[in-house]
Amino acid sequence: MSTTSLFFTAAGVGLAIAAPVGPMGMLCIRRTLTGGPRAGLAIGLGIASGDAAYGLLAALGLVSISQFMLAYDRPLHLLAGLFLLYLGVRALLQKASADTTNDAASGDGQLAQVGRSGALRAYASSLLLTLTNPQTVIMFAALFTTLAPRGAFSSGIALTTVGGVFCGSIAWWCFLVTVVSLARHAIGSKLRVAIDRVVGLTLAAFGVVEIRRAL
Repeated sequence: MSTTSLFFTAAGVGLAIAAPVGPMGMLCIRRTLTGGPRAGLAIGLGIASGDAAYGLLAALGLVSISQFMLAYDRPLHLLAGLFLLYLGVRALLQKASADTTNDAASGDGQLAQVGRSGALRAYASSLLLTLTNPQTVIMFAALFTTLAPRGAFSSGIALTTVGGVFCGSIAWWCFLVTVVSLARHAIGSKLRVAIDRVVGLTLAAFGVVEIRRAL
């Protein structure tokens, strides 16, 4: 398999991994609705960066670090569960009138956008949340075994595979943020609040599942 073919195959894998709408997808949707495309893209970039970091660990064969992370699998699941539960409860407790007030204050129908500091916080939170799933190392190790040419595994091939997965993941998050951003300007404040409540319940449910996995 050529380097170009390997890259695009890995990109397809990254797209397939990112596409299912799980807790991180719900978080990206909510932040795009409440903070605009910059916040949503920051979430997606944080997720892709976390996956790439674990992929790099697996590619470079840093077994000791991987084993350390896997040894603390339960505490990390507990941390992820508590964080997701916090995000879900925060969304549920958010004042229902907030979006309506913002729309009325804007006058021209523009929706609020997060600033650079808000985007950085969104990136950091999604990166840390992604890093609480060390089993990603196992997934990438299996991926490299499948994609890398037999007997020809090298750091260049590893970096090409990681780069492909990262680009495929980013492509999905850009698509999702674009779709949600277009819908964000088309729906009313009451529907946005209802969606926020549904996302909050979903995030809280995912948090409870993660906590149960840790117990």
